[in-house]
Amino acid sequence: MRRRNWKKTRLLARHLRPAASALLLGMGASLLLTLLRMAFTQVIRFTVDGVLLGDASGLPAFAAQLSPGTQLAAACALAAAIALLQFGVSYIQDSRLPMGSERFVKSLRDALYSRIQRLPYSWHVQNSTGDIIQRCISDVEIVRAFVMDQLLELLGTLFMIVTCVVIMFTMNVKMALLATAFVPVIVGYSVLFFRHMSGRYEKADEAEGALSAVVQENLTGVRVVRAFGREKTELDKFREKNNRYTDLWLRLGDWMSAFYTLGDMMSILQVFAIVVLGVQLCVAGEVSLGVYLAFVSYTRELTLPVRRLGRTISEMSKANVSIDRLLYILESEEERSTETPAQADLHGEIRFEHVSFAYEEKRVLRDVSFSIPGGKTLGVFGGTGSGKSTIALLLARLYDPDTGRITIGGVDTKDMDLGELRRGVGVVLQEPFLFSRTLAENIAITREDATREDVERAAQDACLDASVGEFVNGYETVVGERGVTLSGGQKQRTAIARTLLSGAPVMVFDDALSAVDAKTDEAIRTRLRAAAGGATLILIAHRVATLMQADRIIVLEDGRIVESGTPDELLAQGGVFARAAAMQAAMGEEAQA
Repeated sequence: MRRRNWKKTRLLARHLRPAASALLLGMGASLLLTLLRMAFTQVIRFTVDGVLLGDASGLPAFAAQLSPGTQLAAACALAAAIALLQFGVSYIQDSRLPMGSERFVKSLRDALYSRIQRLPYSWHVQNSTGDIIQRCISDVEIVRAFVMDQLLELLGTLFMIVTCVVIMFTMNVKMALLATAFVPVIVGYSVLFFRHMSGRYEKADEAEGALSAVVQENLTGVRVVRAFGREKTELDKFREKNNRYTDLWLRLGDWMSAFYTLGDMMSILQVFAIVVLGVQLCVAGEVSLGVYLAFVSYTRELTLPVRRLGRTISEMSKANVSIDRLLYILESEEERSTETPAQADLHGEIRFEHVSFAYEEKRVLRDVSFSIPGGKTLGVFGGTGSGKSTIALLLARLYDPDTGRITIGGVDTKDMDLGELRRGVGVVLQEPFLFSRTLAENIAITREDATREDVERAAQDACLDASVGEFVNGYETVVGERGVTLSGGQKQRTAIARTLLSGAPVMVFDDALSAVDAKTDEAIRTRLRAAAGGATLILIAHRVATLMQADRIIVLEDGRIVESGTPDELLAQGGVFARAAAMQAAMGEEAQA
């Protein structure tokens, strides 16, 4: 526990560093405001006792010699000066603290986003996008509110309590003891409340993350929802998560209401007790009217900070949970390259040597071995779940094999620089991701120095140019979030174009032609080899025709290679590939008929 708390403290200290100057100035102004409020009360006290009641014993020697009228004028001038000074100091506090707050939040968000960019692909698969966003927005805001509002307020509160108590004890010990007797009671019950509420806040935060995930998934898959009429199902799912989230926060609200009400009752009792005792001591002549009025004022000044102290301690439960959720991201192990990366010829031979891999408990590849000479084309054929796509993910090191190794140009991919490897292995997925930018920007995203001519040439090689000509704005057409305004085939061809534009030495097309018609598939394949230049191509497909121009084909079944050879050799063997070819040919003839 101590080690965990130390990590949290270091996290806050690290990101408070950029905001240190603004926060120190704002905090100094806050403490000075406290002293000015204390001083103002003393001016009232001395005015009542020394000027109005004529008791000059408490006044400074030079002030006691002045006439009552001059004393009153001096007291008014001093009070006005303190008030004007308060305005100036308050401006410094109100301008510096927000500046420090924004610098703190910026530093924290930069660190979170930077870490997320370097986390492995497997981490992103295990964590929902909605939950990650909720941590980076909602939890960051909770931590900001705690550090900038509550924690700084806590320091100011402690300073005010100490200052108040010291002044009160110098005026009258009995009344000071009574005033401070309530402080440990309020603080103690607040600490107990904090411990009780911590688990409840964590559950509420998790429920908010689950709710965000549902909303994100629904908005991302809005076309599927509408196409299959699943609006009611999605609405019911949202309502279920929303009801749980609402119920948890309603219960938290009940607890917080009870906490605040009890705190208010204690504060009222504290003031009432001071009023009763003060009146008795005034009547008995133990304290002056000015001291009594000052005590009532200080008690009211003390009441609010003590209540804030209790509430701040109770709010620590929310901040504590949020910091834990942020640390989960910041402490997740980054994806790292080897410290001394080996230089590899990415145009060289690719070898899979006895590679096995499993997603958690599900075995996907079993002792897979094959090789691809540099500049050649390999076809990968197999049914759903046979492990075809996993080959692409392993080659780009989005995952590492459980056993065996993968080499390019004789160098193990684990010994290569990750950035260099992934820039050299272009992967086109079956469901490519497009950004909400123009078509030209989506194609050129793999090459910063790409010209419009380069973009158009890549689009022609991917047979996308004809579709672009149908758009009103041509290549300046904004494709919408995730390419929602494009058809499946257009999205795939856009992804193929940007991969061809990258000029990567290795290009992997993972069922990248599944959404295009057979005629377009043939046209793209005809151009692909020439457009790719000397790149090594891996074509992963379930359509036999897509693989017929490959130099070699491997057939996967249940994670194993069951057939391997040239297209003609596999057709002559009469195995899985040949049967699939005959079946697809028959289906094609039926479709034509």
